[in-house]
Amino acid sequence: MKSILGKKVGMTQIFNDKGEAIPVTVIEAGPCYVTQVKTVERDGYRAVQLGFEETKEQRLTRGERGHLEKNQLPPLRHLREFRIGSDEEVKEGDRILVDVFEEGDWVDVIGVSKGRGFAGVVKRHGFGGGPKTHGQSDRQRAPGSIGACAYPGRVWKGQRMAGRMGGARVTAQNLRVELVDPERNLLAVRGSVPGANGGLVMIKAARKSKELAKRRGE
Repeated sequence: MKSILGKKVGMTQIFNDKGEAIPVTVIEAGPCYVTQVKTVERDGYRAVQLGFEETKEQRLTRGERGHLEKNQLPPLRHLREFRIGSDEEVKEGDRILVDVFEEGDWVDVIGVSKGRGFAGVVKRHGFGGGPKTHGQSDRQRAPGSIGACAYPGRVWKGQRMAGRMGGARVTAQNLRVELVDPERNLLAVRGSVPGANGGLVMIKAARKSKELAKRRGE
């Protein structure tokens, strides 16, 4: 099963054999524990629940402690669920380490983006704003017209306007694994991943990788 939970450490760069600098994000991935396995017969679908980052017992509710103690697991701060295929066999209590990935693998990384607060349309949606000259005094970063006159007589649903930005679940797709360090539980993927340093991320095998498309004949 190529799925794991981790914590974003930060960005740096590494050099490949050709001497090229590659920007990477370092993730502290695992160790994780299989806290629950869901089956088609009981739950209607196949999935595995992973737990990550040991914490103090008093920081968990009684229900959470009982859920983990059922498999003699330590108190874990984060619990997240991953879908698995019918050919993947996982048992409750198993330990998942970063070495489930190898250099050259393609992964999707899911995290919560940085919260930006209330933002205008230029920052939030990339609007061009109003004219920079010809006497304008307060229209430079304004949204402009948000609707027509007679029809539909209201603002269209989904109209891009100012509002709260960030703090949403985001998936960065098709990131190449550039480094795996099992001794320090570190994983480095090319490019950036969502969220702030120290934020929780979910890492799983890419759904749209080029290698997967070749195997499917696409």
